[in-house]
Amino acid sequence: MTRSTPDSCPGVLRLHQAADGPLARIRVPGGRLTPEQVQTLADAARDLGNGNLELTSRGNIQLRQVRDPGELASRLDAAGLLPSATHERVRNIVASPLSGRVGGFAEVHGLAADLDTGLLGDPRLAELPGRVLFTLDDGRGDVSTLRGDIGVQAVAADRFALLLAGTDTGVRVDANAAVEVMLDAARGFLDLRGSGESGQWRLHEIPGGVEKVTEVLDLSPAGEPLELGAAHAIPIGWLDQDDGLVTLGAGVPLGTLSARTAEFLAAVEHPLYITPWRSVVLTDLAEGPAETVVRVLAPMGLIFDASSPWLQASACAGRPGCAKSHTDVRADLTAAVDAGRVRADDAVTPVDLLVPATEVTVAGRQHWSGCERRCGRPTGPVTDVIATDGDHYRLERVDPTTA
Repeated sequence: MTRSTPDSCPGVLRLHQAADGPLARIRVPGGRLTPEQVQTLADAARDLGNGNLELTSRGNIQLRQVRDPGELASRLDAAGLLPSATHERVRNIVASPLSGRVGGFAEVHGLAADLDTGLLGDPRLAELPGRVLFTLDDGRGDVSTLRGDIGVQAVAADRFALLLAGTDTGVRVDANAAVEVMLDAARGFLDLRGSGESGQWRLHEIPGGVEKVTEVLDLSPAGEPLELGAAHAIPIGWLDQDDGLVTLGAGVPLGTLSARTAEFLAAVEHPLYITPWRSVVLTDLAEGPAETVVRVLAPMGLIFDASSPWLQASACAGRPGCAKSHTDVRADLTAAVDAGRVRADDAVTPVDLLVPATEVTVAGRQHWSGCERRCGRPTGPVTDVIATDGDHYRLERVDPTTA
């Protein structure tokens, strides 16, 4: 597939003109934020945006209705969230959020930082499309399900499988070589897509791309290919760390975090991770403070209950943020949740139906879209709820092999 238009993914220095105003996307490699950075983002959302932080499906953050792009860039630069003007849009790095604390074979957050440093240190890699995704999976199989372009998954404490276009190549690399192999794969992708901005945006769009990049790396398969799952459990609630401390996983309805709630998260003064499932993870808490965090933040809308229907549902921006949307999708989804029409059980949802907005009832994983583009749809098995006009939705089931 060759694109006829250049990649237009937004960043901090190149904003997207959404229907409701300028939108900035802030890359957060590995999802890790310091408390000071969380406070900076909360202040920016309140002072320069619409008062909310939007969590994305790649563990990044968006600000809508940005009023002063120059001031936003200055604040983010001072907080260490904009380390490069040339590479800012290519720092799409997702890492297993619980790595090094709860389960998994290997600690991958250090690799995420090293990968980011490697990206920033190679001028040519600034040419990567803003849609290329790097994944670092600690062996539990969570972020590998995102089907990144270039990734590794731990098969032992110091051994990783190389994944390309969401599939296991069979190549195995030591931990100390993993980052350089990923960077070499990114360079190989650039060689294959050719020059110019309108080439392929993703590795899977290049015919034979996986085989060609593997050949460039000159690495032979050395293991049986991993069976990569289509789904996994989102880290929600009280999670006991291997060192006796506590991690708290909290869902964020529709991925929209208010500046006020973000300020409370910053006040906890512990590392925070943004996950690609539009949730947050607070780490390294003692039991007493963890209990206090739940008591304070649950009434503010954060979800600590793994059975919440909100964890089953995602949605595109809808109106007023997107002019292509037929309706305010998020309001319709919220009404469905409040009415008990979004079900967290495994009941079978009838599909291929046209349903009034006030009657849509869906069980299990689902994504609500304001038009046929279905922006933000997650990978894996999902029921699509697609607006056809301002009053009706069509329900479809997505084949997990093609999602």
